[in-house]
Amino acid sequence: MAKYSRLQVVDAMKSTGMVPLFYHPDVELGKKVLKACYDGGARLMEFTARGDFAFEVFAELNKYAVKELPGMIMGVGSITDSAAASLFMQMGANFIVTPSFRDDIALICNRRKVLWSPGCGSLTEINKAEELGCEIIKLFPGAVYGPGFVKAIRGPQPWTSIMPTGGVSTEEDNLRSWFEAGVVCVGMGSKLISKEILANKDFDGLKNLVKTTLETIAKVRN
Repeated sequence: MAKYSRLQVVDAMKSTGMVPLFYHPDVELGKKVLKACYDGGARLMEFTARGDFAFEVFAELNKYAVKELPGMIMGVGSITDSAAASLFMQMGANFIVTPSFRDDIALICNRRKVLWSPGCGSLTEINKAEELGCEIIKLFPGAVYGPGFVKAIRGPQPWTSIMPTGGVSTEEDNLRSWFEAGVVCVGMGSKLISKEILANKDFDGLKNLVKTTLETIAKVRN
């Protein structure tokens, strides 16, 4: 079961401002990526469950995080149905992220009091998700909608918390545009944990990039 409550997860998302996204079938490589992100200051990781037997990989990574990385909050993304959400929650997923809005996933996560963040692309979807208890909306794909969409939504709905994924990079100008528009945190995948970093096993480079990105987020927030 989840080690962290959904409010603890929300607090971590809002305080750090960033959720790294990552998938790889190699458990040992995954542990090194997780450790590099942790050492760089990240306290959340969204494991994007896209491959065969991804549940086995996540189970090992979550056990590692619980044992070796105090305060690291593991969640799962790319979840498309309630059965998959239930499976990963049994393995200790602390939050569930979906590419689209699914009320069946909302119900099963709410039953276990696990944070769920659905991918939404319209005000209607956002309102429906919030009516079902969503704390943080995932804007996906972020590159399609952009910071202007966030600003437009938060004008009449300042209570809406948004996390864009896709279209977010480590550059200061990009991060500034999102946070000035009103996002509470950003999801970052290949722009942070790149194919080059993985191919070269440059875990020190990843640690430093996570650290500088978090510092940039703190800077643009001020």
